[in-house]
Amino acid sequence: MEIFVYRAGSNKVEEGFTVAQLPELLQDENAVIWVDMEAPSLDDDGVLLDVFHFHPLTIEDARAIRHHPKVEEFPDYIYFIVHAVRTDASPERFNTIELDGFLGRNYVVTYHHDKFTSVDKVKQTVRSSPVTCQRGAVFLLHAIIDSIVDDYLPVMDDFDERINELEDNIFTLHRPNDKILEEILGLKRSVLRLRRISSKQLEVLYRMSHGQFQLISGPVLPFFRDIYDHLVRVTDLAESYRDLISGSLEAYLSVVSNRLNEIMKVLTIFSAVMLPLTFIAGVYGMNFDYMTELHWHYGYFMVWGIMISVAVGMLLLFWKRGWIGKAEPRRRIKDEGKGNWGKG
Repeated sequence: MEIFVYRAGSNKVEEGFTVAQLPELLQDENAVIWVDMEAPSLDDDGVLLDVFHFHPLTIEDARAIRHHPKVEEFPDYIYFIVHAVRTDASPERFNTIELDGFLGRNYVVTYHHDKFTSVDKVKQTVRSSPVTCQRGAVFLLHAIIDSIVDDYLPVMDDFDERINELEDNIFTLHRPNDKILEEILGLKRSVLRLRRISSKQLEVLYRMSHGQFQLISGPVLPFFRDIYDHLVRVTDLAESYRDLISGSLEAYLSVVSNRLNEIMKVLTIFSAVMLPLTFIAGVYGMNFDYMTELHWHYGYFMVWGIMISVAVGMLLLFWKRGWIGKAEPRRRIKDEGKGNWGKG
């Protein structure tokens, strides 16, 4: 547990306080207190209950490790849950970590089981300058949530880059590839998870940014609306990525189907050429005595000539119809009206 205290008129944020000093610190309404609990223990839960007097159900929710984003108002404080991006998240394995928090008139309590890069950034800012705390606890909360939402944007760039690479790989595909299909489905799951979390979090920030809470009102609202706008962008991108990945899956199936059709076309043409040749060979293989060609000195070469002629003729017919070989490029249609615009 780390305790940061900013006293009115001070030029720095103090830290290194103990739990026993918290009750006295909380009595100073002009001070701004931030209590950060990382990997909290049962003793830390006792501080929430005995020192801050939070509702037992909110402490129970905070203790759990998987809840959807939400915000609840109580007479003296606000309880909220937001999600941040994990540091090891990738487009194929996107995941988030939960941050539970409490906002009072002169304090902010952050409660999380995992290491939070976003929270650590705000700690460094607070240690270097007291500006964040000078405006009050609600502005400190804004800095924490703003850092969390900003960490979504690099992940969105990774999604965009990965989808572009995936599309390039799909259209250069020569045969079915289970690895590409696995990547598509992994990206789809990640985007659905991102969309679900961001949409739930959007509701939380909407309520915070539109004056629905007494503790979050007045001059701070535009700052929270700015965070809300950033998260709207994340949600919109997640929606567009979902459509792109669905399109990529359809493109993959279409490319695989086209490659299969090409193979089937080659096999069909081969079978079509071989069918009459097999028929001719079968007829002359019966060796009936009334077949005069069999007794002719050049009969063997005649049969070969017939078979070669049939095969070449069929291949020429298939080529002329465009079934084999490269298709002829389409001729551009000349615009007959070009150059006549404006003439009456």
